Amino acid sequence: MKILVPVKRVPDYQVKVKLAADGASIDTSQTKWIVNPFDEIAVEEAIKLKEAGAASEVVVVGIGPEDVATQLRYTMAMGADSAVLVKTSEYVDSSLAAEILAAVFRRGSYGLIIMGKQAIDSDAGQTPQILAALLQLPQACFASKVVIAEGQATVTREVDGGLETLRIPLPGVISTDLRLNTPRYAPLPGIMKAKKKPLEELSIEQLGVKPTARVRIKRMTYPQQRQGGKKVASVEELVTVLQSEAKVL
Repeated sequence: MKILVPVKRVPDYQVKVKLAADGASIDTSQTKWIVNPFDEIAVEEAIKLKEAGAASEVVVVGIGPEDVATQLRYTMAMGADSAVLVKTSEYVDSSLAAEILAAVFRRGSYGLIIMGKQAIDSDAGQTPQILAALLQLPQACFASKVVIAEGQATVTREVDGGLETLRIPLPGVISTDLRLNTPRYAPLPGIMKAKKKPLEELSIEQLGVKPTARVRIKRMTYPQQRQGGKKVASVEELVTVLQSEAKVL
């Protein structure tokens, strides 16, 4: 069974993001890029399934400019076998990403798509569900445990009341949550081997997808700075402050 793992390039969460001069995008001139942490968890799980004998090959796929190959090479250094880069310089929203991934899936004989539940830059958390709908495949989202056996995936996920277990036939779409695993570091031998692993480059047009995003970003603004806290001497003073200053009562 081949596993397809979508990987998104996102800004490093430890670096402060700056807005571009147009006010509708971020300044990427000094941006440090990383693999989306939820997607890194998905890569780790796919590699673990391969190591356990449940899969024969792990293919990662990324969407974006040519230098997204850096993040794809990193996931191959972790243990993925090959990569596909769909090159575009245009903005890609969840819907367009799902259409592109669906086209990539149809080109290969994949038995499973496993991907992060959301990207830390947009936090939309909807690409897995849209992708499953486009491909008409069963889905199990927010996985904290995955077991593959007899052509089925048994997925455990955390819900408000405890744990919920789903069983879906394969092929299907699984999205990963934080508690699923801890991704391994790419070892130096893996980094050297990744340079020689196959990386196929495609355009959106080659996949037969119309490169049109449904979401348009008109403006970005920084969050308002928080005001400092204030101590009060009594409950009565607290109520007065909430009424007159905070205006929440």
